[in-house]
Amino acid sequence: MNIKILAEQLNLSISTVSRALRDSYEISEPTKARVRAMAKQLNYRINPYASSLRRHRSKTIAVLIPEITNNFFSQVINGIEYIAQEKNYHILIYITHEDVRKEIEFAHHLHNGRVDGVLMSVSAETNNYDHLNELMESGVPIVFFDRICESIETSSIITDDFESGFAATEHLFQCGCRRIGFFGLFEHLSISRKRYEGYLAALKKYGINKDDDLIVRSGNDIAANEAAITKVLTSANKPDGAFASIEKMAIASYNVCKRLDIDIPSQLKLISFSNLEISTLLNPSLTTITQPAYEIGKQAAMQLFRYLEKKLYMNRHEKIVLKSSLIPRQSTKKTHSA
Repeated sequence: MNIKILAEQLNLSISTVSRALRDSYEISEPTKARVRAMAKQLNYRINPYASSLRRHRSKTIAVLIPEITNNFFSQVINGIEYIAQEKNYHILIYITHEDVRKEIEFAHHLHNGRVDGVLMSVSAETNNYDHLNELMESGVPIVFFDRICESIETSSIITDDFESGFAATEHLFQCGCRRIGFFGLFEHLSISRKRYEGYLAALKKYGINKDDDLIVRSGNDIAANEAAITKVLTSANKPDGAFASIEKMAIASYNVCKRLDIDIPSQLKLISFSNLEISTLLNPSLTTITQPAYEIGKQAAMQLFRYLEKKLYMNRHEKIVLKSSLIPRQSTKKTHSA
């Protein structure tokens, strides 16, 4: 018997059952009573060792991120560190390298009381969240940022991905593009789905039919990403504009265009989500949707400490949405042919 089966029998989320068994102030008394009764009926027992571990503070929080080379995550960590230092806490950084197996391994490792809480952005491969529910069951609060898990009841810090995806696509249209490609992450990821939905909404607004041949989904293999972009940019109906929903697809696009002697922006206009400090130094400079990464880190850390300091009450699992900025540069500049 485990908490997952118990939750299924009750038709409740794992995190709700876990909090009810721990007599959390966030759960109503009738729900607590129902959970305890079912737990007794099914002979479910809370692990007392895990519970005792959670009564102690390690003064450390973990940060799980999919990659460190992306400047966005570096800035987020700076924001987290600022708040952690104010609270006299240390941070441990775990990098999954977009590998869900590593994410699961790290989550299991953090069951042992090593940290008091977790801040995380899920890997591109993550589409099952049992390991994260189990971590929260053990008493470790999780706050998500950027790439979130919408099925877990906890706080999350995100940006206006739908609106930004719409704005990026609209910007390309206003710069003269009529065949606009979308280069993004796996569709199950929250950020990719919202950005893609914004892209589709903008196409619809301007009467442009979606063309699946202009859609590229990225993975962890750089060569495979560039091969997929090459196929699109050498097709008979190649795009005249592209929206890269993640930074690495923009860099891959620059590499492909250089190799194929495709001129940016006269032959292909390009915009990307990116916090690259070198965006202005690229040739041509890259038009970006820039997220407030430092502020995301600060807000995520502050939200986690509200959990740790018991300052969040029932129905206070907040989704905080911060606004990104569109910064036009040379990669989408209007040309005489546009």
